[in-house]
Amino acid sequence: MVLSGQGEDSQRLTGPAITVSLAVQDTAEIADAREVARGFLKSLQAVHGLPVSERALGMVQLVVTELVTNARKYAPGPCLLTLEVTDGNVAVSVWDSCTSMPLILLPDPTRIGQHGLEIVTAVCRSFEVHREPVGKRIRAVVTLADDPGGDAAGRQML
Repeated sequence: MVLSGQGEDSQRLTGPAITVSLAVQDTAEIADAREVARGFLKSLQAVHGLPVSERALGMVQLVVTELVTNARKYAPGPCLLTLEVTDGNVAVSVWDSCTSMPLILLPDPTRIGQHGLEIVTAVCRSFEVHREPVGKRIRAVVTLADDPGGDAAGRQML
């Protein structure tokens, strides 16, 4: 695990981003990835004074679990989890070696399984997939503190 960067302001990071990375080799380490995410968010509160809601703590762990599980299930070799905090959000990024782009299925309450990315896109502020020279990177952003308007994902409702 690599932890780097520091924040200078408790509400908005003006210096280097705060990041943590973890290479995940096998499915047994998915729980480790979730624990790294939990510890990282707890340290944001304790060390850097950043507000992290209980909702954000749960959502980031859920996103980490879903993205790392998919990477380990569908891609050969290890994957790389990176968490990065900027501007009151945490970006969960997972790189894997598979070149196939993920398929997000339409909601179907009768379908058993394959709801992971559907859930991730519902709880995140943004969701992106980028091709890399080798494989792909999936990035999902979660708001650290609950939105003052009460919207759980921090999205503007129009």
